[in-house]
Amino acid sequence: MKIKNLRWWIIALIALATVINYIDRSALSVLWPDIAKDLFPNETAFERKQIYADISIVFILSYAFGQAIFGKIFDRVGSRLGFVLSIGIWSLATAAHALAQGVLSFGLFRSILGISEAGNWPGAAKSNADWFPTKERALAQGIFNSGAAIGGIIAIPLIALLTAFFSWKMVFVVIGLTGLLWLIPWIVLVKAPPKSHPWITDEEREYILTGQRTSDVETNEEDEYNPSTKELLTRKESWGVIVASAAIDPIWWLFVFWIPIYLNEVYAMNVKTIGIYGWVPYVGAMLGAWFGGLLAQNRLKAGWNTNKTRKLTITLGCGIMLPALLAMANPGGPTSAVIIMAVILFGFQTAIGNVQTLPSDLYGKKAVGTLSGLSGMAAKLGALGLTALVPILTADGNYAPAFIIGASLAIIAVAAVWILIPKVERLESKR
Repeated sequence: MKIKNLRWWIIALIALATVINYIDRSALSVLWPDIAKDLFPNETAFERKQIYADISIVFILSYAFGQAIFGKIFDRVGSRLGFVLSIGIWSLATAAHALAQGVLSFGLFRSILGISEAGNWPGAAKSNADWFPTKERALAQGIFNSGAAIGGIIAIPLIALLTAFFSWKMVFVVIGLTGLLWLIPWIVLVKAPPKSHPWITDEEREYILTGQRTSDVETNEEDEYNPSTKELLTRKESWGVIVASAAIDPIWWLFVFWIPIYLNEVYAMNVKTIGIYGWVPYVGAMLGAWFGGLLAQNRLKAGWNTNKTRKLTITLGCGIMLPALLAMANPGGPTSAVIIMAVILFGFQTAIGNVQTLPSDLYGKKAVGTLSGLSGMAAKLGALGLTALVPILTADGNYAPAFIIGASLAIIAVAAVWILIPKVERLESKR
């Protein structure tokens, strides 16, 4: 049996895993008003927000180290088994939230969830490097990233709807089971890399492998530069990816963690009303993921080199975010607020897909997972810092300081790419 365009089926399946990933992680923020009333009835509003921030920090910290851990795991065992481990563990961890009784147990389950969910990103980057030629990688990454946005669109109204039929504990069980079902098509479809997959057509195999050898410079697979972790960290280009990721990623997490809380606190929305408004920003994220990937693919086909294409798209995305983040200091009513958020997440996704393809632009396939994991860890540590600050910055209900910090981070991300990566191209060993 042969399957045409097998690589697109595989990236679509990874995008679906990312949808599930975001539904699982978003559940806590959407359900928090109900959870807080049930488990923390005697705490003040500020104390509840601080508890939520502390639990979220545990998740991010675990997620950060999970990125580095799973980056190595995917490089060692490959994408097929790596995803089985990642999504299998995180689905069980999501269902286990139903057993949580307080801060300690929530922290434990969020920690396991964070470590295992982190595998999705280095796994997707490695799958992208394995299954796509250079010129299609930004589009493939955009499709994968759109899964995060679609997950955000679906998660908030879906979870709000589920609360009409189930308790918050059963909601965690239901969405946890969804991830286990995903494993079935993944195990069946992803039998081997493209070089040896029995279901791939000869034409597609040749197209993928030839396109991976031909970018701005002609290279052979055996000549790829795959440095050790120590050597990788001596290259300033690696630090360009790491710093850019650490700066830009907290902007995304600012909204993932705090959109429902923001709408509840600033506009006094309950869970069901949040379900009506809270999905809108993720529409912008979905469109931005597609736009960023298609723009990069279009420019590469038009004859631009990888360096010019990546830097233009990343700069454009951050340029879109900057004024919108500043506008959130005084957004007006809830409708205008979620529309401005949509613009911010559009810009973010335009940029982030191209930031995430940088490891595969710079290094050979055996080093992609490692750099993706390290940059992902740095990104989550940056997000941790901002998340820890949010309750303090917004103690009076004013979220403007948090958004101003987000604007400054967009500037840092662009500067890191331009200054630390003089030219986006396949690197060679200094030896």
